[in-house]
Amino acid sequence: MFNKYPIHGEEDVLGALSLVLYTLILMPLVKYVLVVLWANDDGEGGIFALYSLICRNAKVSLIPNQVHSEKRMSSFRLKLPTPELERSIKVKEKLESSLLLKKLLLGLVLYGTSMFISNGVITPAMSVLSAVSGLKVGIRNTSQDVVVMISVALLVILFSLQRYATSKVGFALGPSLLVWFCCLGGIGLYNLSLYGPTAFKAFNPLYIIYYFGRNPFQAWLSLGGCLLCATGSEAIFSNLCYFPVRYVQYMFVLLVLPCLVLAYLGQAAFLIANPKSSEQVFFSSIPSGVFWPVFLVANLAALIASRTMTVAIFQCLKQSIALGCFPRLKIVHTSRKFMAKIYIPVVNWFLLASCLGFIVLFRNIHDVGNAYAIAELGVMIMATVYVTIIMLLIWEFNIVKVLSFFITFLFLELIFFSSALSSVGDGGWALLIFASVLLMIMFIWNYGSKLKYDSEVKQKLSKDLMRKLGPNLGTIRAPGLGLVCSDIVKGVPAIFGHFLTSLPAIHSIIVFVCIRNVPVPVVHQSERFLFQRVCSRSYHMFRCIARYGYKDKKQEHHSVFERLLIEGLEKYIQREAVELSLQSEDDVDSDEEPPTPMKIITAPNGSLYSLDVPLLADYAPSTQVIPEASCSTPLLHDPVLDYAQNLELELAFIKQSKQSGAVYLIDNPIIKARKDSWFFKKLMINYFFAFLRNNCRRAIMLMSIPHSNMMQVRMTSYV
Repeated sequence: MFNKYPIHGEEDVLGALSLVLYTLILMPLVKYVLVVLWANDDGEGGIFALYSLICRNAKVSLIPNQVHSEKRMSSFRLKLPTPELERSIKVKEKLESSLLLKKLLLGLVLYGTSMFISNGVITPAMSVLSAVSGLKVGIRNTSQDVVVMISVALLVILFSLQRYATSKVGFALGPSLLVWFCCLGGIGLYNLSLYGPTAFKAFNPLYIIYYFGRNPFQAWLSLGGCLLCATGSEAIFSNLCYFPVRYVQYMFVLLVLPCLVLAYLGQAAFLIANPKSSEQVFFSSIPSGVFWPVFLVANLAALIASRTMTVAIFQCLKQSIALGCFPRLKIVHTSRKFMAKIYIPVVNWFLLASCLGFIVLFRNIHDVGNAYAIAELGVMIMATVYVTIIMLLIWEFNIVKVLSFFITFLFLELIFFSSALSSVGDGGWALLIFASVLLMIMFIWNYGSKLKYDSEVKQKLSKDLMRKLGPNLGTIRAPGLGLVCSDIVKGVPAIFGHFLTSLPAIHSIIVFVCIRNVPVPVVHQSERFLFQRVCSRSYHMFRCIARYGYKDKKQEHHSVFERLLIEGLEKYIQREAVELSLQSEDDVDSDEEPPTPMKIITAPNGSLYSLDVPLLADYAPSTQVIPEASCSTPLLHDPVLDYAQNLELELAFIKQSKQSGAVYLIDNPIIKARKDSWFFKKLMINYFFAFLRNNCRRAIMLMSIPHSNMMQVRMTSYV
């Protein structure tokens, strides 16, 4: 706070201390610990958890992220009561009807995420560099080059062990932090007893007014440094998946906050007596007899803080990937007991390279601290906006409480943000460039994904066309299970028409599989698969929507996935036999569609086929060769009728198809901008989005499907 101008007297120290104390009380305590922690998504925190919670209660996602039946999942039942109040309904209707508001919500969450990732890059650089800077106090004449080299070495070691630290070393973090906070409180008490209790005057908020009255411009500049006392507040919320809300609240109120307050009171008492020692006030105020033990504990705490932010970024990116706002990456689960413990290799090394870049570029804690404040405030402002929406939409708070929360914290954060932006030329510029690149990547991915999804929906085939092909689909039904994988949840994907025109046979059972990431943390195994029958029973065609929450593990082996899918299909058929029909005519999830005009598709050899007439019309199966007979038990006089009426025969038919093996028919579409599109759209779709998509993982590929069990078809769509 005093790096840009000297201390002119005791009043300056008391005014700065008063700012720090009330910032600690308002930001981490009141806002995050007492309010924001309750805005979690079934125990999951972070900026994307807030967005997910809103998406579950209003249709605000640009890419459709749920169907009607998903609201019946147990994960969608909110624990907090939500009575139908008029204000909440109006807010929901406004959000759902306004495309501008939907885009604004998405843009804000992408901006907040880019700032949070930037915060995760700055935190290790700032924490480790400031901790190692204590060498200048312990060893006189220590150069800044030595401090930078040691900081770089510690960060390399930290990120190299990150995968193992997620599960193996986690048990030591709690005791280490306990020792650290006790050191902070103990050093604060020592300085208060040594230099007197004058610092306690800072609890009077009038000292803030006096502080701004004497030096308004200098006091405004110091706000960026003051905010550093509240950094890490967002990490408390983002790492909520590891602890219950009450536990975090109790620990903060009973341990963290008192120790921090004592530490700052002690530093202020030291500064009042030694006003020229503001460069390294913390390390200078440590008693000489315990300097080196405290120095080691401080460096350990800095490494723990860096690790905590890295883990929080892993969680945030996993949520954003699940909601279609970030390219899919390899996610490693490092614990069998705790699903929240994950490790993303690419992100880990990217963060290391970025941290080292910031340290080498700036080399001192002042410039890094300027960038730190900008990143933290960007996340705080987004959290304020989203929690306000949750208060209106879900919690249904009194409008006075909502406005009090929104106006108070947004006003404070904007003032802090204006002060931090004044230091853009001193280091904040690098962070803004870094965050802009991340924001561009997320925007291009979401924009391209939406265009791809819309293109697939437009090209899908209706059930009316499938009925005209007949039960044999105009070709030979070969033994086995065909899993047609695509991203659409209704209609028949266009890829299926290409398979029919290109192959002389299709499998006896066809399942259209759509792997969906729903905006809930966890989907119970009994609710994992949602089945529908496509056309009548004689077609042996089904739709399966495999639903995963953003905390679910998706790296299932393909054999496990097939076993669970077939078990779910058998249960569906048994339930269908009892209930007669899963769908009713007025169900909004019904796969029925109005008749569509005749559609012409082109085969790879250039031939044109009309789906209004059966394909391979010259093929006429005899009564001795019946596709179903090759995979099922002996059929009676009217095989279709007997099979449709007999549950045992249908289950036996599925069992026989399972024994014949499963083949994955995978759609691998390519989208390109139309020739008449504007230049920037061509640039984003044809180059940037294509690059991201070619270098990211597909959901179905996470199952390690053997090449012998996979067939891919690429279709080019112009958007």
